[in-house]
Formats: sequence, structure tokens, C-alpha cells
Amino acid sequence: MTTRERIVTAARGEFAELGLAGARIDRIALLAGANKQMIYHYFGSKDGLFTQALEAEYARFRNAEAALDLDPLDPVGALDELLAFTWTYYLDNPGFIRLVNSANLHRARHLQGSETFRHVNRPFRSRMRAILEKGIALGMFRAGIDPVQLQITIAALGYYYLTNQFTGSLVFERDLGSQRALADRLAFNRMTILRLVCTPRALAKLEQVRSAA
Repeated sequence: MTTRERIVTAARGEFAELGLAGARIDRIALLAGANKQMIYHYFGSKDGLFTQALEAEYARFRNAEAALDLDPLDPVGALDELLAFTWTYYLDNPGFIRLVNSANLHRARHLQGSETFRHVNRPFRSRMRAILEKGIALGMFRAGIDPVQLQITIAALGYYYLTNQFTGSLVFERDLGSQRALADRLAFNRMTILRLVCTPRALAKLEQVRSAA
């Protein structure tokens, strides 16, 4: 790993834990085994480093998503796999959620001019559109569903639950972070999306298969 890569890796952790305001260049340099001068040489400022940490975090997410082998699956299976991946990624990478929160706290101004950010996010939008179009052609999905709205809904179903699990556990007097609760939530998310997207015939067939399993 190069010095630059070590700095970005250390910065991702520091910004995820403490946000832009709380992060310290001295601490990032120490964690990266570098010096402050190198950080300013490569990134210009703490804001510049924050931008590249965000770009790197989104790239990790989208690269992992792109590695999913969805082509052999039918559209229902592909959508279900994508949904499960999103949930699992959020669960396994809480730093990603915290960095996204931090970026939004600053109104995403650090990413406004980032071509890297746009480049890593474009393919996933095309992939969702292709899954929907294939499902419609096969009579499995309803027509007229906006792929962007669907992707936002999939993200929101997992994102909100995990960012609010501690207060939610108190509100509902239920441990939302238990293994059983997390499994139940994924199952609920799956059925919510499939009932939204699938035609009645495809949904009936899916429920028959699951009942027989």
C-alpha cells in the first residue's frame, strides 16, 4: 500500500468516527505512518482529504456491488440479491453510513465537483434499470417503476433502521440489533420491495415457492 493509500485508509476511519470537524490531521498522519506535510502535499487541505476519503468509501461500496453475479438470475432473484447485498453491506460497514451522514451534514459540498464520485455511481443506476426492464419484458415486474425511486427505497429501508436502531430499541422496547431482529428486518425488507415491484402473478408464484421450501 502506498503512502497516499495509507493516508486515505486512515482518513476514512478518522472521519467516520469523528466527522469532518472532529477529525485531526495529526492523528491521521500517525495512523498512516506519514507526516502532515505529505497529507497537505497530496490533498491540499483537510477538506481535500475528506473528499478523497468519501470517494474511496463510495468506490469500495460500488465495487463490491459490481462484483455481484446477477446475470444468471431471473429479475426477481437479481433484485432480491441486490437488496440483500445492500442491507448486509450497511450492517458490515457502519463506517460507510457514518461517512455518508457526515457528507450530508455538509450538504455534499465536498462531492459537488467530483467526477470520480459520479463515475463510480453511474453503473449501479444502469444496472437497476436493466433489471427492471428485463422483469417487465418477462411479465414479472409492473411497468412504470422509477429505478431511482426504487433504489432510494431499498437504501432507505436498511439505512434508517440501522442509523436509528438504538433509539428505536428504546421506543419500541425491542432489541433491534439482535440477530433475530436483524434477520426479521431483512425478510421484511425483501417482501416489501417484491410486493411493490412484482406483478400479482409473479408474486403468487414466488410465495408458492417459498411456502414449499
